Amino acid sequence: MAKYLLKTCCGCGSLRTGTIISGIAAILLSIIGIIVVFTIRVDLKTIVFDFLPKWAVTVIIVLNMVMTIILSILLLAGVAKRNWYLMIPWIVLGGMLAVGLLVSILINSIKFYIDGDNLNGTLWLVLGLLSLGKCRLEAIFSANFHSRFPVVYCYMWYVSFSFFSNLREESGKGKYMRDPFRRERI
Repeated sequence: MAKYLLKTCCGCGSLRTGTIISGIAAILLSIIGIIVVFTIRVDLKTIVFDFLPKWAVTVIIVLNMVMTIILSILLLAGVAKRNWYLMIPWIVLGGMLAVGLLVSILINSIKFYIDGDNLNGTLWLVLGLLSLGKCRLEAIFSANFHSRFPVVYCYMWYVSFSFFSNLREESGKGKYMRDPFRRERI
């Protein structure tokens, strides 16, 4: 087992339980996000492609959420069947979203600094990374869990990655070398 993987979720739960919670949370928050996108009037914009019309941005966000739902279902199926192959898409997407979130926070912070608004640039950087502040809706709105709570999102991804790594390592062992009753050795 790798040296820096987690052994429990939140210090008391199993990695399996934490992975199930993160998969269910992703599904529920994506469904809520789709409902919010279609029911609340919000000025949706992207950071890089700011020339896109509103309907195109809405389609991109909804497709992102639908893909999150599909990959989360695959994650839950992989957890239920203890099949790490089914978990790979969610783990990869989660890692990419974590990097994208970091880039998004840095881009918005740099934009504030360039505009001469040092206070907002610092607040965006610090509070964006610590997830204590309220984001500017038009800058980073996607109604997904990862856009509002980056620290919690990254931790839940790390829990899922740790469980994924444990399953992958366990699958390489023979039938009699696996831990009995799925208990962890001390």
